[in-house]
Amino acid sequence: MNTRCTVLAGLAGLFLAALPVAAHHSFAAEYDGSKPVTLKGKVTQVEWINPHSWIHVDVVGDDGKVVNWSCETAPPNGLYRQGWRRDTLKQGDEVVIEGFLAKDGSHTMTARMVQTPDGRRLFAGSATDGGPQAQKPNDK
Repeated sequence: MNTRCTVLAGLAGLFLAALPVAAHHSFAAEYDGSKPVTLKGKVTQVEWINPHSWIHVDVVGDDGKVVNWSCETAPPNGLYRQGWRRDTLKQGDEVVIEGFLAKDGSHTMTARMVQTPDGRRLFAGSATDGGPQAQKPNDK
């Protein structure tokens, strides 16, 4: 009986550990690689969370209306390995973000490159999500 409980507990643990992986999505599931977009706006919030970090930006449209965009990036560890730090972007910073539009037509995009207020261009995507890769500054 003890062995049976141990095996069942182990299987339950493996199942629970696999749930975050099952919930993760690929680039093609949510974004359109044929619809590149470049946004210029002010940072309203940066969320360093898993499985993906987010940059929220207020963008002034051609009609003068402000629209808040949600820009999905790599997870915190991926951003850190690419030179990002928690204080890289602050609320109110003017940034340029290049990426691809969400398929659902919302004000959501996947960010590939972020130009910081000091002019640095930082890769913000994940090399393993199946999406188009941003041109890194040293690739020019």
